[in-house]
Amino acid sequence: MPSVTLSGRAFLHISGKDAETFLQSLITTNLPDLPQGEIRPGALLTPQGKVLFDFLIRRDGADAFLIETTEGQRDALLKRLTMYKLRAAVDLGLAEGDTVTIAWDGAEAEAARDGRFAKAGIALSRTPGNGGSDDPALYEALRIGAGIPESGHDYALSDAFPHDVLLDLSGGLSFRKGCYVGQEVVSRMHHRSTARRRPVIVRGEADLPATGTELLAGGKPIGTLGSVSGPLGLAIVRIDRAADAINGGTPITAAGAPVTVELPAWTGLTFAADTSEVSAQ
Repeated sequence: MPSVTLSGRAFLHISGKDAETFLQSLITTNLPDLPQGEIRPGALLTPQGKVLFDFLIRRDGADAFLIETTEGQRDALLKRLTMYKLRAAVDLGLAEGDTVTIAWDGAEAEAARDGRFAKAGIALSRTPGNGGSDDPALYEALRIGAGIPESGHDYALSDAFPHDVLLDLSGGLSFRKGCYVGQEVVSRMHHRSTARRRPVIVRGEADLPATGTELLAGGKPIGTLGSVSGPLGLAIVRIDRAADAINGGTPITAAGAPVTVELPAWTGLTFAADTSEVSAQ
């Protein structure tokens, strides 16, 4: 069973009789159907519908939640949540720890499972603390191969809509819950099928160039490389432009080298022949 420890993580603890109602009105994740033992992605959006903070959220006993985020987001996220608290019966604070242990291929049954990976058919657990024994690069390769983007690696905060980073398909975005910050924009985007950027898995014939390298089709940019692990990478691309290139037989390149791009199979997304709309099966 591979297990790795990731550093630079941070945890917030939200508790109290109003904790669920408080968070439900702010974040993209639908909390009433979040079971104990499952971890789901989520975000707090700008009023314009872009991802201001992203995180993973789980239940932590009765009337309590644990949010896992990055050290870089921790203090600003806590401050933003505190700003919204008003008179809600909620306690907000930092939880101890700056590492998380990730295990897969035989993860312990009682450990909390990451729902993003479950969508891709991978049983992967996350446990606060330092308990991993393998190279973190193994996790990065697994994440990239599964087509699961993360901020700081694959996209910049305040520069991506939830659809751009698959929150609508990975369990981190609900269209049935009530209003939350930015909800009107992302709901309109969803129902009008105007999402044009999606993560793709990039494959090269040799090791891919560095993060930040443009992907070109016919000399025109379609996206930018994010996470890279040898010949495998992630990129958020204009999928209408990628579809045009694929359907027209136009090579896609990174730093002059040919690459292929594919939408993560678990998403059900396809490169449509008619690029007026990229379809979901």
